[in-house]
Amino acid sequence: MFLVYLCRVGIVGSTVELRHLRYFVAVAEAENVLRAATQILHISQPAVSRQIRDLEDELGTQLFERTGKSVRLTDAGSLFLKEARAVLERADEAVRSVLAFAQAGETELRVGYTPALRAQILSPALHVFQREMPKVHVKLHDWSNEKIVTGLRDGRLDLAFIVRPSKRGDFRDLRFEELLRERIGLAVPPNHPFAGRRSVSLADAAREPFVGLTREDFPDYHAYLDAIFAPVKSKPQLIEEYDSMTSVISAIEAGTGVGRCAWLQFRQSSETGATHSRANATVLRHRRAKRKP
Repeated sequence: MFLVYLCRVGIVGSTVELRHLRYFVAVAEAENVLRAATQILHISQPAVSRQIRDLEDELGTQLFERTGKSVRLTDAGSLFLKEARAVLERADEAVRSVLAFAQAGETELRVGYTPALRAQILSPALHVFQREMPKVHVKLHDWSNEKIVTGLRDGRLDLAFIVRPSKRGDFRDLRFEELLRERIGLAVPPNHPFAGRRSVSLADAAREPFVGLTREDFPDYHAYLDAIFAPVKSKPQLIEEYDSMTSVISAIEAGTGVGRCAWLQFRQSSETGATHSRANATVLRHRRAKRKP
C-alpha cells in the first residue's frame, strides 16, 4: 500500500514536474542537449532546451554551463542531479509496484484523489496506465484527504493522489512518493492593488477580507491556510465560504474578497469555469525581518 502526493513546500514552492527532471538528467548524462534530445528522449532539441530553461527559471539558479555544443553541470546542477535521480527512482518504483499489482491477476485498481490534482496529475497518469494495462479496470474515488487515508488503511483503496498533509505525524504508516511541487498564491480581483504585484507579503495579505472553501467539507484547506499564515501574527478573516473552488474564484472576480489558491487550482478554475477567470494570482511570500548587525 502506498500513497503518492503533491507536495507543497513552505509558502513558495516551484512547479517542477517529473518531465523536467527526466530531461535534466538526460542532458546531464549526455553532456549535450542535441544528443540527449535525439538519442535518449527522442524529441526535438528546442523542446528540451525550453524545458531546461524553464527548470532553471523555476529554481532560480543556473544548472548548466554552456560551452559551444556541450554543456557541463554547475555546482548547483551537480547537487540537483543527485536529488533528481532519487525522485525519478522513487517514481519508477511506484510504477513498478502498480504493474506488479496488475500482473498478479488483479482486475481492479482502486484509486483515490483530490479534485485539485485531476487535470495536472490524474488524467495523464490514468491515460498512460490504461494504455499499458488495458485489462485492469481503474475505479476512481473523489474523496477528502481524511477519507482517502482511511480508505488506504482499511483496504478500500490501493493508492491515492493527494496534497501532502500539513502534519505528517498521523501518516507515518503510509508511504509517500513526491510527484510535483507548486507555488501557493493569492487570487485577487483584476482591479485590486495587489493585481500588478509579483508577490505579496503574508502580513499584507492577512489584512484583506478572505473567501474560501467551507470548513466542514474542506478541513484540509483550512489547515493549509493556518499553516501558511503561521509565521505572522496577523491572521486572515474568512468572510464567505463556498463548496467549490470555482465558486471561490467567481467570488474573487466579483470583488467579494481575496483567496488562497494553488497555481493548479487557479489554472483549472480559469480554464474550465463558465466565465473564464478574470482574477489575478500573485505569489505569497513571508518577508522575514532583517537581523540587526
